[in-house]
Amino acid sequence: MEAPLSTPHNIQICEVTCDSFRIVWDMSPEDTARATHFFIDLSRKESRDPNRFKHRDVPTKLVAKAVPLPMAVRGHWFLSPRTEYCVAVQTAIRQADGDYLVSEWSQLVEFCTGDYAMEHLQQLLDKASGSTGRLLRFSVFYRNQHPDYFDHVRSECGGLMRPSLKDNSGSHGSPINGKLSGVFLSCNTEFDTGLPPKDSPYGPLRFQVPAGHLLNPNTSLYFADFYCMYTAYHYVVLVLAPGGSDGDHFCRGRLPRLELSSNPFLTYSAPQRPGEEAHFCHASDVILEVLYTEPLHLELGAVEQISGHHQLMSLTTANAKKDPSCKVCNISVGR
Repeated sequence: MEAPLSTPHNIQICEVTCDSFRIVWDMSPEDTARATHFFIDLSRKESRDPNRFKHRDVPTKLVAKAVPLPMAVRGHWFLSPRTEYCVAVQTAIRQADGDYLVSEWSQLVEFCTGDYAMEHLQQLLDKASGSTGRLLRFSVFYRNQHPDYFDHVRSECGGLMRPSLKDNSGSHGSPINGKLSGVFLSCNTEFDTGLPPKDSPYGPLRFQVPAGHLLNPNTSLYFADFYCMYTAYHYVVLVLAPGGSDGDHFCRGRLPRLELSSNPFLTYSAPQRPGEEAHFCHASDVILEVLYTEPLHLELGAVEQISGHHQLMSLTTANAKKDPSCKVCNISVGR
């Protein structure tokens, strides 16, 4: 009878991306020479706050022919970005009758997949580019909030709207979620008036700032996300960061940078002649969410009551989960 295989130990996970990882473990030289197959058992770690809209992983065993370690695991499961998993390994010898002589399962090891890499964000950007529609002129960035918000800004923050941490709305793998702080602004206009919408789900007061204060040659513009919430319309998240700022440094190497004068989402066109003003345009067929990474002083613009209705907060995108079944805004590496 063949000697039993020892239990794999010292499991290590390395080179983790949003949809792949490498795994290595220790086993005796004798077992290394004898093993013909590896079994890998992967399951999602239980979460206290599961995303009920995402596809759930089913514990799955991968049977693979023995290869030199570390072993790359990619494409065998639909791994989700930024998700905690548990993994265990087992070595095996396939016998003449087709059965396997197997070791004991190793201890479970936990790891977390990473954010979308630049190549994945470029795929999202390419998809978003096909949904933008024509460019429309605009002149102001704006932010709607409740009176209590602006009262707090004036009384406790010296008139500064301070950056807050980006929530987990949108694509789960976006590198800015939970990591980059900013002040969210809008710039979409109504096609018939060229002005911001009369209604808002975020509050009855609107801060407006001239577009040129924030979007100019000294500003860096980045693409961060493309998503929908089980609706026909889609959202594009952009980051505006003053050149050389902490936000700018964070985005470099993590997000695709956009040319200010030639991109399908948000553009700045410099004056062509003395006395002319710069032109600003936004995409017409998507809703732009612009994250400005620096504090904004209320004195840069004005706060006014909107002329329309304050809509239900259920229409906001706060912590909104992306529709994982939408073929327009999903890519193959996760949601």
